[in-house]
Amino acid sequence: MTGNGFQCVFLRLVKTDVFSSSRGRWEEGGGYGGTRRRRRTGQVRQDSEEEEEQDEDQCCRAQIESESVAENQGGGFRRALLSAASSLSETVLVLNMWRCCLFTIHLPAGGAEENLEGARRRLPRLKIPAKIWINRRLKNQQKGDEVDRVHQEEHQEEQQKEQQKEQLEEVSRRLILREEELFRQESPNDEDEDQLQQDFEALRVRIWMAIHDTFTSSSSSSSSSSSAGHLEVLRSAVASIQQQEQQDKRWMENPERKRVPVWRPHRYLSTHNMLLQKMVEDRLRKAAEEEEVRAEQLSSEGKRQVCCVGKCVKEDLLTVVRKVKDCYPPQIDILNVYAGLYHQTFSAHLTKLVSAGLDMEDCSYLLFWTNKYYPDEILKHEELDGQIETACLGSLLLPDQLDQLEDQYLAHKEDQVKLWLNTALRKEEASWLKGDTPELIDGYYFSPLAVDVVQVMSSSLKEFSCTIRDQNKAQRLTAHLENFLCSYRKCVENFVNGNHGNVCPVMKAQLVCEQQLRDYISGQMGSEVQRRGCLDALSALRDGLFRCFTCPLHAHIKVSLNQLWTAGWVNGSLPVIDLLLEHLDKQLPDLTDLKPVCRQSLLCVLYQDVAFRYVKKTMKTKVKSREQQVAGAQRMIEDSRKIEGFFTEEGCSEASWISLMLCSLAEFLRLQDPASIQLELVSLARTFPDLSGAHVSALLSLKFSLSASDVSSIRKSVAENRLLDVSTNHNPRFFSRIKVKWLTHKISQMGLKS
Repeated sequence: MTGNGFQCVFLRLVKTDVFSSSRGRWEEGGGYGGTRRRRRTGQVRQDSEEEEEQDEDQCCRAQIESESVAENQGGGFRRALLSAASSLSETVLVLNMWRCCLFTIHLPAGGAEENLEGARRRLPRLKIPAKIWINRRLKNQQKGDEVDRVHQEEHQEEQQKEQQKEQLEEVSRRLILREEELFRQESPNDEDEDQLQQDFEALRVRIWMAIHDTFTSSSSSSSSSSSAGHLEVLRSAVASIQQQEQQDKRWMENPERKRVPVWRPHRYLSTHNMLLQKMVEDRLRKAAEEEEVRAEQLSSEGKRQVCCVGKCVKEDLLTVVRKVKDCYPPQIDILNVYAGLYHQTFSAHLTKLVSAGLDMEDCSYLLFWTNKYYPDEILKHEELDGQIETACLGSLLLPDQLDQLEDQYLAHKEDQVKLWLNTALRKEEASWLKGDTPELIDGYYFSPLAVDVVQVMSSSLKEFSCTIRDQNKAQRLTAHLENFLCSYRKCVENFVNGNHGNVCPVMKAQLVCEQQLRDYISGQMGSEVQRRGCLDALSALRDGLFRCFTCPLHAHIKVSLNQLWTAGWVNGSLPVIDLLLEHLDKQLPDLTDLKPVCRQSLLCVLYQDVAFRYVKKTMKTKVKSREQQVAGAQRMIEDSRKIEGFFTEEGCSEASWISLMLCSLAEFLRLQDPASIQLELVSLARTFPDLSGAHVSALLSLKFSLSASDVSSIRKSVAENRLLDVSTNHNPRFFSRIKVKWLTHKISQMGLKS
């Protein structure tokens, strides 16, 4: 078909009912000018619709004008079609049909099949008017809803501003004036009285609404301007309450009036307090219900409830002191009113939890809140401290309930501490018996037992301090530490007696452990009695550990010092001390893998052992002449200097008192005058309070020039001049280790016993 023939056929189709019916269906389907515009209401939507129609008309006109190529090819046929369309919708439909015609007309002569692919490439892109209109309708609807919402918010803000212009206290004042005027009349109008009562009721509702919104309007999430406006309304409501309370008082204090309003007294303040109580109960109840959202990290429902309710108490009290307090007059003391209500409600909630039964974790957490966090972190918060009368509030739980929970907690904690300590000891002992060598850290043997014990006690006592009111009850926990140390000492003794191959490294590690435990107990234990008991147990343990290293040396020390006061030693031909120190120097390298602080303590003990054997041998020796005593005294001074130099070089610098003691004894032996001997012994007794009367008698027995009366006088003077307060003397006990029972019979024979 030629292009002109097709144009004629198409024009006839356009003028038929087919075109009209298609146009009707197009309009019914939501096309141009469909039902969408008829459903629009309101001036804003009509204006928006008109603007959109104008834009769409312009778009369609531009689209029609852009078809210049098709118009050149089709001649006046396209203008005839456009003139046949009676509306914009018909125009768009005709335009699309015309494009189809152009597609058919421009097919090459070779046929549709040969040029199918080329036709597809030249196929024009068609618009879909229905889809366009649906999208535009949705956008217009959203714009209309947004405009309506903005207008509604603006209207609400205007209403709020108008309401805030009329303060509640002004309304209250006017109502009081109307009331006074009305009831001054002899026969007031019933209608006026009813209207006044209704106005009072409306005022009361507005006041209670303002009070009820106290925390809602004062929350941190609300804007500053909105919060300030609500606080101003609250302040006005409180002022209205005061006005009405004063008016109640005036009516009650004036009985001469014949008629009293039926609504008097209002008792707004009493109602206000009841409303606050209801508000507090509702807020804490909602806080407990929201516990899953606000405290997911806590392990139990009971903990989450206590935490969320307690946090709500803290936040609300801080809101009161920061914002709400300034809205109330000082005489109402609103902070303490709220504090009392929250305390009472919180207490009731905790009591309910206790009555329902608590497991041990919940019990511990509840005690923590009751005894620690609530009184210290909430009531004594930096913004609340000194403003809340905490003495009037008391505890959150009754004394009987607290005692029951604390006893339950302490019994459980005691069992835990005892179990943990015993488990740590059994684990350590098992490693000994298995033959394991302790770990080397920084070149020194180390045991983890002390770390485990300190961790158990520190964590338990820290938790105790935050949970129990009476801190003296901590002795129930620390008592298990003393029992543990006794068991620890027995385990060490049994292991040493078992003749195991790893005894030496294990004992070096236990010396480090003992030192760590001693440092912890000296600084942390609260009870002096228990501290002393634990330190005594550690001293016994340390002495046993030291004996493991010193006992192999004792035999050689004893044999070497038996040569003292012999002729060879007195004249200097027998170097007793030089030989002894040479032997010790060969043995000490075995202690290089011992921690320095423990090595120093061990050397000090060894130093005391050498001095002990030296003095004991001296006190038992019968000197034959005065010259021998003088020469021996000079030799003692030389020996003391050698011994001190050796141990000082090895790192023992805390036992200088030993050298002073040996030199003092040497001076005592050198002196022959009774008065000088008396002064030297008095000085020695004051320096070493454990120098008993028996020791004094033993020393005096070494002197040749003293008579019985001289000995008795010296002993008496020493006894009279001893220090009365031995606590000021920090020298260790030395002479108490020297037993002098062997002198008793000799002293009796000499008639020197007092």
